Amino acid sequence: MAVIDITVNGKKISKEVSDKTLLSDFLRETLALTGTHIGCDTSQCGSCVVHLNGNSVKSCTTLVADCKGSEVTTIEGLAKNGKLHPMQEAFKKKHGLQCGFCTPGMVMSAVDLIKKNKNPNEKQIRDWLEGNICRCTGYQNIVAAVKEAASKM
Repeated sequence: MAVIDITVNGKKISKEVSDKTLLSDFLRETLALTGTHIGCDTSQCGSCVVHLNGNSVKSCTTLVADCKGSEVTTIEGLAKNGKLHPMQEAFKKKHGLQCGFCTPGMVMSAVDLIKKNKNPNEKQIRDWLEGNICRCTGYQNIVAAVKEAASKM
């Protein structure tokens, strides 16, 4: 057990955690931030993507003890003052979701992409999102949503 100091969605938190606690479990079970989904526990599906110090990571294979002193942003932390983030708005507008299970991870990955590449083409978007699996859509609307958001971010 170790005490970690971490900032999650702008809120400073100090908690005692087991050395084996995954970031996804910490977010969901300790902090009740259930927007981070767990679909595979093997880092394959991308439903658990969050931002760690500004970069997208798969939280189901990240130990929270390794995040000591870090800043984490979850899907719940994207909206500001009740207003959806431009990427969330674009996913809604362009119908980039169906069941919604993969959507938090897709959105978090896409936000990171646009931070690193302000105007990605379709191939770059598809390559970036390769680690995020959607079982419901054909990805076309997801790509359209990312393009839409890129024009607004």
